Parts: sequence; structure tokens; C-alpha cells
Amino acid sequence: MAQVDLAPEAKGFRLTGWHVLAMVVGFFAIVMTVDICMATMAVRTFSGEVADDPYEAGRLYNRTLAERRVQAALGWTAAIAMINDGDLRVTVKDRQGAPVDGLTVAALLERPATEAGKQPLAFKRSGPGVYDAHASDLTGAWDVRVRATDAQGRPFEVQKRFLWP
Repeated sequence: MAQVDLAPEAKGFRLTGWHVLAMVVGFFAIVMTVDICMATMAVRTFSGEVADDPYEAGRLYNRTLAERRVQAALGWTAAIAMINDGDLRVTVKDRQGAPVDGLTVAALLERPATEAGKQPLAFKRSGPGVYDAHASDLTGAWDVRVRATDAQGRPFEVQKRFLWP
């Protein structure tokens, strides 16, 4: 009678605990390497600072708060609108809804996500309490920060985000 071997032959790859450990360690090594590379590239391309001198900007914040109190006491309201391709109109009214004339109005157009492409705008009076300006080469999202000053030097600021086609 012939003898039969009941033990199976071990052929091919066999997954062990050491293999699993190596895969887990390798996975996390790849994730950490990618994270470190991405963080390094992010810091090199944009430091995160939005002010040229953040310390001084912080110190002057009390002045900003005082200007906001003056602005609230004035009771003025402003509307910013696109009237044509690249043309902006600012309409300023007092507490009673009457137009506010005699203002010096300027604005800064800037991208929401980058410091590139800032455009200062000078507004001209086009009617009672109405001021117009023209901006060039606008596509995409832009933040408009308008600052108006009356003859007594009282500041008024308003801002809005626009999407140009």
C-alpha cells in the first residue's frame, strides 16, 4: 500500500505580522513625507501675512475701532454696484436717506486669496451722493474696499465682494 502525505506543501507568498507592520509603517511614512512637502511649499509661496508690518497694524487697531464708532454715529449707508463691465458705482446716503455730497471717495480692489493684482480706484462724483470709478481687466472674484472722507475728515468704509464673468 502506498503512503499518502497529508501535510500540504507551502508554496508562494505567506503574509506574516512583519509584513503587516512594514506596510503600516510605510503608509504613515509616505503620508508624513507628503504632508511635510506640502507644508514646506505652502510656507515658501505665501507666509500668511496680510500686513506689511503686522505689529504696527495691531497697535493701530484702537484707531480703527475709534473710526468705526465715528462711522456708526454718522448713520451713513452705502451701496456698491457694478453698472457696466468694470465700472463701479458707490451711492452714499445719510440717516434720513438723503444723498451725501462732497466726499472724497477711493477704493482698493483686491483678490480674496492673493496679494497679487491690487488696483486702487479713484471715484468721481456723477450725481448727488453718487460716485463712479472704472477698473480694468476684471475677471473672477474681487473684494472692493471703499473709503469715503467728508470735508471734516470723518471716515466711512464699506466693502463688498464681486464676481465678474
